[in-house]
Amino acid sequence: MSPFQLPLMPERRIWSVSDLTARIRDLLAGEFTDVSVEGEVSNAHAAQSGHLYFTLKDARAQVRCVCFRTQLQRLKFRPEDGLHVTVRGSVSVYEARGEYQIYVEHVEPVGLGALQLAFDQLKKRLEADGLFDPARKKPLPMLPRSIGLVTSPRGAAVRDVVRILRRRFANLHVITYPVRVQGEGAASEIAEAIKYFNRKQLVDVVILARGGGSLEDLWAFNEEVVARAISACTIPVISGVGHETDFTIADFVADVRASTPSAAAELVIRSRQEFDRHLADIQHKLAQRIRYLVLDARHRLRDLSVDRALRQLEILLRRHRQRTDELVGELADSLRVRLDRSRRRLAQAAHRLASVDLRVRLRGAALRLEQRSSRLGAHADRFLSAKRHRLERLRLQLEERSPLRVLSRGYAICYDAHGNVVHASEEVELGDSIRVQLSRGRLAAEVKAREHGKS
Repeated sequence: MSPFQLPLMPERRIWSVSDLTARIRDLLAGEFTDVSVEGEVSNAHAAQSGHLYFTLKDARAQVRCVCFRTQLQRLKFRPEDGLHVTVRGSVSVYEARGEYQIYVEHVEPVGLGALQLAFDQLKKRLEADGLFDPARKKPLPMLPRSIGLVTSPRGAAVRDVVRILRRRFANLHVITYPVRVQGEGAASEIAEAIKYFNRKQLVDVVILARGGGSLEDLWAFNEEVVARAISACTIPVISGVGHETDFTIADFVADVRASTPSAAAELVIRSRQEFDRHLADIQHKLAQRIRYLVLDARHRLRDLSVDRALRQLEILLRRHRQRTDELVGELADSLRVRLDRSRRRLAQAAHRLASVDLRVRLRGAALRLEQRSSRLGAHADRFLSAKRHRLERLRLQLEERSPLRVLSRGYAICYDAHGNVVHASEEVELGDSIRVQLSRGRLAAEVKAREHGKS
C-alpha cells in the first residue's frame, strides 16, 4: 500500500424501520422470555375482544402490558387501577407502534392474596347489584315437607345433615343432589343443582352443605355463578358452608346463613318433640278459653232469665208472632184471590182462542177469492165482447171506404211515371208513360191525346 493511499472505510448498513424493529423484537424475546415485574396498575381497560390492556409503573418509569383473554380467565381477580401487583410473562415489541410491552401470563397482588382480592372484588360488585339486600331474603317454611340437599355424597357434611334431620323429624323427605364441592367445575355443578331444584319445585327449602377448609377449598362457594343461581332461586336457600369463622359469598346471598352444615339442619326444621309441645300448649290454652266462654255465657243467660225486661220482651215477641201469623194468613188469602182471578182470565183467553177456528176463516177467505175471481172473469168477457163488436164495425166501415171497392164499380186510378196519382190531364204530357190501376190488375199506357175537362 502506498504511504499516500488512505485505508478504505467499512460499508455502513442502512436498516429499514421494520427490520430494526424486528431485530429488537428478536433480541428482547430471546433475552426476556420469563420475567417478573412489580409495579402499580394504571390505565386498565378491556377491549371488546376480552383482552385486558394496562400500564405497569413505578416512581420513575412505566411499561405497557397486555393480558389476553385466555390468560385473564385463569386469574382469580381482575387487575384494577391502583393495585400493586407482580406480573409474570415475556417481553417483546409491538411492531405497529414500535413499543416494547410485557405479554402477561400471570398476575399476583403484592401484600394481599389473589383469592382474598377476588373475594373482595366480587363481594363489592354483588352488593352493588343488590344481591345482599335483606329485603329480598325469603322466610323459611315452618314445617317443610321436603328438603333439597346440595353437597358432596362422600363428605361428612351429608351424613351430619341427614342424621340430624331424621332425628328431628323421621318422616321428612330429603332429596340429595350430589356435586363436587371444591376443584375445577365445582361451582358450575353447585349452580346447576340450585337451578334444578328451582326449575322442578320438588322441595320447600334448599341446603348448601360443606365442611370447613381453607379459602381455596371453599372457593367454589365464592364464584359469581353460584351467587347468581342462589339469587334467582324462588325457594329459600340456607348456606351451611365451612365453620363458624368461615364466610363465603354464598353466605351473603343466601336467605339464611348457618355456621355449619349441622346448624343448617337444625335451623331448617324443629324437632318433633318441639312441635308436640307447641301443639299441646295451644290445645291447653284453647280448652281454657272455651271453658271460660261457656261459663260466662251461662252466667249471662241466668241473669237474663230472671230479669223483668226479659219477660216483657217475651210478651212483645208473642204479640209479634201472633201478628205475623195474621199477616201470613192475609197474604195467603190475597194470593189465592189473585191466583183465582188470573186463572179466570186465562180460561177466558183460552175460550176466545178456541172460538177462533182458523180453518173456517181460511174457507171463508177462499170463497171470497173464488167469487171475486168469477166477477173478474165475467167483467173481462164483457170487456172483450164489446171490443170485438167495435172492431167489427170499424172493419165494415173500412171496407166501405176502401178504394178497391170503388174500383170494383168500374173506376180506375192513374199513376204517372213517378208513381204519383194523376188527378188532371194537365199533369202529364203527350207521350208520357202512365200506369192504370184496375179492380183486378194494372195497365201500362202511353198518353196519345189530352182532353181538358172542367173542374
